[in-house]
Amino acid sequence: MKPDRAAVAAEFTRRHDEHRAVFERSRDLLGPAAELADAAISVLGAGGKLLLCGNGGSAADAQHIATECTVRFETTRRGLAAIALTTDTSALTAAGNDLGYEQVFARQVAALGRPGDMLIGLTTSGNSPNVTEALVAARAGGLATACLTGRGGGAIAAGRLADHCLIVPSDVTAHIQEVHIFLGHLLCAAIDAAFTDGA
Repeated sequence: MKPDRAAVAAEFTRRHDEHRAVFERSRDLLGPAAELADAAISVLGAGGKLLLCGNGGSAADAQHIATECTVRFETTRRGLAAIALTTDTSALTAAGNDLGYEQVFARQVAALGRPGDMLIGLTTSGNSPNVTEALVAARAGGLATACLTGRGGGAIAAGRLADHCLIVPSDVTAHIQEVHIFLGHLLCAAIDAAFTDGA
């Protein structure tokens, strides 16, 4: 079956225009993103670590951001402690089986998190039970908390479960995730700038 190139081009244009509109509406997040970056840099500078979690595409974004902290983003500097709680299949399946899927991240936060660390949750809806429970566990353990979300922020924003809650002004999952990884790159750029000189 041959694609209708005109229809594909029209669809791509529509999506591009929507993407641009969401990014323009997200300009108001730049200040809160800078505040999150300052907080994350303080955590890392004091010897703490970042823990990140999310589901599906947000799990991939959590891994992406964590890797750019531990390895590099745009500059070569010392590795910084960041762990994506989405990568250990034994921990995920054991917690899911024994404790319930809503506890798969919270259990790791309780085990690995220490006061002075930071948990960053990613959930496009703000309602993911396992991210919500992870934020609750982080607060209980003395960790700083942050969340990248959308759709008005959901239960996480309503419950004020995150010290830093960046809510993308969109109800479209794909566009929310597009802004999330951009915000993640802003965070990584700020971290690079803070630690490139060996700080």
